[in-house]
Amino acid sequence: MELTLSREDTAFRDEVRSFIAENYPPEMRVPNPETDLTKEQSLLWHRILHKKGWIAPLWPKEYGGPGWSVTQRFIFEQETSRAGTLPPLAFSVTMVGPVIYTFGNEAQKKKFLPRILSGEDWWCQGYSEPGSGSDLATVRTKAVRDGDHYIVNGHKTWTTLAQHADWIFCLVRTDPSAKPQSGISFLLIDMKSPGVTVRPIITIDGSHEVNDVFLENVRVPAANLIGEENKGWTYAKFLLGNERTSMAGIGRSTRYINKLKQIVKAEMPAEDPAHLEFLRDIARIELDVLALEATELRVVAQMARGIDPGPAASLFKIRGTEIFQAITELTHRAIGNYGLAIREHPVSANRFMPGPDYGHTASEKYLNARKLSIYGGSNEIQRNIIAKAVLGL
Repeated sequence: MELTLSREDTAFRDEVRSFIAENYPPEMRVPNPETDLTKEQSLLWHRILHKKGWIAPLWPKEYGGPGWSVTQRFIFEQETSRAGTLPPLAFSVTMVGPVIYTFGNEAQKKKFLPRILSGEDWWCQGYSEPGSGSDLATVRTKAVRDGDHYIVNGHKTWTTLAQHADWIFCLVRTDPSAKPQSGISFLLIDMKSPGVTVRPIITIDGSHEVNDVFLENVRVPAANLIGEENKGWTYAKFLLGNERTSMAGIGRSTRYINKLKQIVKAEMPAEDPAHLEFLRDIARIELDVLALEATELRVVAQMARGIDPGPAASLFKIRGTEIFQAITELTHRAIGNYGLAIREHPVSANRFMPGPDYGHTASEKYLNARKLSIYGGSNEIQRNIIAKAVLGL
C-alpha cells in the first residue's frame, strides 16, 4: 500500500533512499544492533544525520528540526525503518527533547537541546520503579527541596541503556500528601552526580540492555526542574504520547516478514505440509500489517490536514507490538532446533553457533520482543485509554 505522493514528496523519498544507501555506516550492520553495538558505534548514524540536519524530524525548525511536513516525516520514518537503520536514541530525540522545548525554560532549552541534537548527551528514562511500572502514578522516588537543590532518593528499574547515559529524566514525588498524579515532578539528573549507581540487569536473552538505577541523597539543582513543581504527570503523559506514535513499526515488520519467507523457503521443502502451514500464518500476519498500514496512512492524511489523531497512538502501540511479537515467534518456530541457541554477549568470534547465520539471533529476538507489549504503557493500559476515549466507558 502506498501513500499518494506529490512530485516534491516523491523527490524527497528518493533523496532519503539515496542518502541511506550512500551513508549508513557498514559497521552498524551487525546481527542485532540493539545489543551488539558499543555506545560509540550507536552514535555513528546519529552524527551523520545531525550533520545532514535530519536528526530530529519531529522538532520545530526553530529548535533544530528540519521543518518537514507531516508527510515528509512519515516518509523518512518509513524509509529508514524499511532500510533497517538504527534509529536515533529515542530517549534523547523523541522523548526528553520535545518535553524540554515544549515545557522547559529558555536556559534549559539553550543548555540541553543542542547537545541532544549533536549526540553529546545520551539520555535514559527514569520512569519505572519496582512495583510501579505501568501505573506510574505510584512512583515512590522522593525529591525534597533543600534551598537551590532537590535531594533525591529512590530506585528506578528497567532503565534502558543507562550504562551509557550522561543524563536521566526522572519522575519524582515532590508532594507525598497530594493525590498520586498531583504530587509528581519531572526532574533532569546528571548521571555523574554523587549517589547515582547503575547496576546491570541481564535479561532472558542474555543481553545487557536494561539496568537498575539507585539514587541515594543525590543533590540536583532546582534549575533542572521542568515546568512547575507537582505538574510532572502532565509532562509524562505528553512524553508517552510521543513514544507510542512510533510503535506501529510497519517498515520493521515488513523487513522481518521478508526474512521469514526466506527462512521458510530454505528450511522446508515445498511439498512439506508444514511449509504450507507457515505460508498461511505468514499471509495472516501480512494482512494484519496491511490493515495497520492503511490505518497509519489514514491518520497521516488527517494530521496533514491539521486533524488531531486522538487515541491512534494507543492503537499503533497495541497492534504494532502484537504483530512484531507474532513475527518473531513464527521465525523462531521456522528455524526449529537451531533457534534454541543463544549467543554470548558481547559476541565472541571464538564461540561456536550451530546452524545457519539467520538462526543465530532468532531466540534472543523472540525473547526480547516479549517486552514490547509492556513498555511505553502496557497494552492493557492502552486498551483502557481507547475504551475511555472512543467508547466513553
